[in-house]
Amino acid sequence: MFLDLDYFIFGIMPYIALTVLIVGSIARYEKDPFTWKSSSSQLLRRKQLWWGSVLFHVGIITVFGGHLIGLFTPVWILDTLGIPYAMKQWAAVILGGTAGIAALIGASLLIHRRVMDPRIWRHTSFADIGILVLIWLQLFIGLGTIFLTLQHMDGAEMVRFMTWSQSVILLNLNAWAMVVDVHWLYKAHIFLGLLITILFPFTRLVHMVSGFAAPFRFLLRPGYQIVRSRRQKALPKRSAAKATPAE
Repeated sequence: MFLDLDYFIFGIMPYIALTVLIVGSIARYEKDPFTWKSSSSQLLRRKQLWWGSVLFHVGIITVFGGHLIGLFTPVWILDTLGIPYAMKQWAAVILGGTAGIAALIGASLLIHRRVMDPRIWRHTSFADIGILVLIWLQLFIGLGTIFLTLQHMDGAEMVRFMTWSQSVILLNLNAWAMVVDVHWLYKAHIFLGLLITILFPFTRLVHMVSGFAAPFRFLLRPGYQIVRSRRQKALPKRSAAKATPAE
């Protein structure tokens, strides 16, 4: 008997993604914390980098935050506050759509910069360009789902995805059945999101959390601290041969 694809993507893959995200990120930081960074190429094509980076980062942070709040806010909170589902739906379409377009333009500029400049391309790894293309595709599909969303502004589909997301966190093994019959574009959007989450610890995306993790590591496991000396002259070199102590 073959494993049902919907069951794998919506019932098993979320737990694989969360496990790899947490364990992989910790393992990478423990093994080599200095790779928790985004390699800089800002000396080349700085103007295009600035525009692409600003549009991409502002857009993607807004999109990510909107998804996080939108999917994991309990439905009863909306009901308690008297927020109509349609209002939340319109907010997601307008704010999410604007941020998604900004992020897509920014990602396009960053991809163009890496591919078209031979100097930058020589220092671009497969993971660098691969994850950027995946994010671009994810943004493109996400914007495509807006046209589907506009066809059911009553919020029914939105509540379905909220219930699925929260049921996964609550370890409801039957959560996958809630989204099994949604449009294939939504399924592709969810699949790509989970795939990017799995790849997160192994790409430059990990620098997103490096600034938050470093202080905790220092507090929990103090180590060496690199300081810059004010000394103007170098210390005298030590003699290669050590003096033999007198007996």
